[in-house]
Amino acid sequence: MDYDFEFFLVSASLVTGLIWAGWALYLKFSPPSATDYVEPWPIEYARSFFPVIFIVLLLRSFLVEPFRIPSGSMMPTLLIGDFILVNKFTYGVRLPVLHTKIIGNGEPKRGDIVVFRFPNDPSVDYIKRVIGLPGDRIQYADKKVIVNGKPVKQTPLAVYQAVGKGRDNTGATLLSEDLDTVSHDILIRDNQASPPGRFIRPEGVIVPEGHYFVMGDNRDNSNDSRFWGFVPEANLVGRAFFRWMSFDWELDGFPIDFSRIGDSLK
Repeated sequence: MDYDFEFFLVSASLVTGLIWAGWALYLKFSPPSATDYVEPWPIEYARSFFPVIFIVLLLRSFLVEPFRIPSGSMMPTLLIGDFILVNKFTYGVRLPVLHTKIIGNGEPKRGDIVVFRFPNDPSVDYIKRVIGLPGDRIQYADKKVIVNGKPVKQTPLAVYQAVGKGRDNTGATLLSEDLDTVSHDILIRDNQASPPGRFIRPEGVIVPEGHYFVMGDNRDNSNDSRFWGFVPEANLVGRAFFRWMSFDWELDGFPIDFSRIGDSLK
């Protein structure tokens, strides 16, 4: 299993908290004399680190969590090296590590960019866009999404000019796609065969209750629901909503793209 920072935060909070609380309890029943009291270094470190670790745990588990984009599957919306924030409260409050929902708050909407634990390997986080909601019939043919029998509108915009680590996508067709009230950009390679995927059938698939059908915006370069199936509601981590940094060593000139910093995601 991959290194789990959330598990580390929980463990560190528990260990430092118990050390600090245990020492405080010991002092209550066996108070030392004020003249010769020296706080042991483990207690000093526990007292100093516990509040910081615990606050980070609370913020990361229940409010927002930072993520770095490692692949080009969500281009052009998200580039390799983008750093984003994910709202952990949007779809309900879950316990850290256990991922058990304790407070229901909301459900994904069509067009949301969601982070989720990959159903085939929950230790890995994926990021995709919600295409199908529970009960929807989803089809994918001729590089077009069809929701409940209605083709999703696509409008060609330009030939895409990529930069940095994603420059291999230069030459793809940039289109605008309308999903309900959300309009976003996608990439399609007209000269590349795009089978519907191993999971989705020509007649379409029905999204079961408590599940979602997701796809990457880089339609011909995305490992998504077309190939491995639905995302259970229990695997949702949160909704991506803000880009706070864009860093790529392969950019021409300076590795930070300041023009992409501070953007809301849609």
